[in-house]
Amino acid sequence: MIPYDLPPAFMVVFMFLYGAVLGSFLTVCVHRFPPHEGVFTAWKSLINPVWSYCDCCKTRLPAKDNVPIVGWLWLRGRCRFCKRGIPGKYPLIELANGLLFVLVYWMEVPQGRFASITDSCLTSSLSPSNPANILGLSGIAMINLRVVYHLVLIEALLVASLIDWDEMIIPDSVTLPPMALAVIGAGLFGKFWLVPVWIQDPSLLRSVIRYFTGHERPNGPLTSVPLWISEHPQWHALAVSVAGLLIGGGAIWSIRLIGHAALRREAMGFGDVVLMAMVGAFLGWQPTIVAIFLAASLSIPLILCTRLAAWNREIPFGPFLSIGTLVTLLGWKWIWPRVEMYFSLGVMLPVVVLFFAIGLFVLLLLVRIIKGWFGFPPDDDGGYAEWTSADQLTHFSGETVDRQQGLWRRDSWPGESSGRGQSQWEQWRRPR
Repeated sequence: MIPYDLPPAFMVVFMFLYGAVLGSFLTVCVHRFPPHEGVFTAWKSLINPVWSYCDCCKTRLPAKDNVPIVGWLWLRGRCRFCKRGIPGKYPLIELANGLLFVLVYWMEVPQGRFASITDSCLTSSLSPSNPANILGLSGIAMINLRVVYHLVLIEALLVASLIDWDEMIIPDSVTLPPMALAVIGAGLFGKFWLVPVWIQDPSLLRSVIRYFTGHERPNGPLTSVPLWISEHPQWHALAVSVAGLLIGGGAIWSIRLIGHAALRREAMGFGDVVLMAMVGAFLGWQPTIVAIFLAASLSIPLILCTRLAAWNREIPFGPFLSIGTLVTLLGWKWIWPRVEMYFSLGVMLPVVVLFFAIGLFVLLLLVRIIKGWFGFPPDDDGGYAEWTSADQLTHFSGETVDRQQGLWRRDSWPGESSGRGQSQWEQWRRPR
């Protein structure tokens, strides 16, 4: 039992307000991160300038206009100064983030004065039995710290999904800092893992030993979880995080290579690789693999609908990976009993992974062949023709044409007109 004195209604209001305020900060990250390639420069852009401003008139906004949700409603979705419309996605992100904070806290923290730890959505047959920390923190303190730990992951996933949907990229500035925090936090607190880094079904291991040696191993000390996990909890927590980082990123990297080999085109961006490496650093490798399968299952219906609706927009995979991770985290208590047998294969697990890799390659190859039979254009990365000087001039002229008058702008440097071969024409057309 966990003594818990704060009323649930108070925590719901507090988490919603806290999430809405952080949601306002996330909109700034979504707006300022993409133009910067470096991690340091991207984070530096958050404080330069430190205040918010209108994208249209560049006027500094007062603090009362930045109140989450309420500020947008008070201004009726328009800038106070230039009256330009403010996108409605900003209050929606703030609202969604506030509700997300409430959902995560309600699912992870057992509610009630004397609630049981088994009521948490993270409880499983192999989860840490004692929530108390090695550093001496109490059980309820560790549970709340674990919520903060997972909210860092969820906030990073939200920012990455919004940027990926708009820009088709996932900047390293969104994924690398949380990844470092995940590894440090796992090694420091030692009790944030969901599943041990390695489990083995004893009966399966005995069957393998009997098959290769011909001798029956007595029913002895073979256990599903290695003993060193309980003897060195902090080292084990660090191993869970590092293994999740490597296997989570490696799984997406392998899918990327298999997809390119079968479809002859880029099947997945490198940003997705780093994204799932970050997820693995927080959750471990088994939940990360589950999240990838859920993301693939969720993406297939939407992709089919877009094809039937003749919607030509390319859909990024990052938001589906984020949704799959959130479903895995909040539904872990119910998901793990259904997948435990697959992750308990131990020494047979590499064979299963190889089987799935070959099956994925064959499936994608069949998809490519069937598309060719039905006359769909090939997806091969044939590259682009050489970009000539004429293409460059046409590109710049298209950027500077005055669509209102159908003439070239005359307020620019004269050398630009000369470079386009338009200087004599403009002098002839110019009124005397």
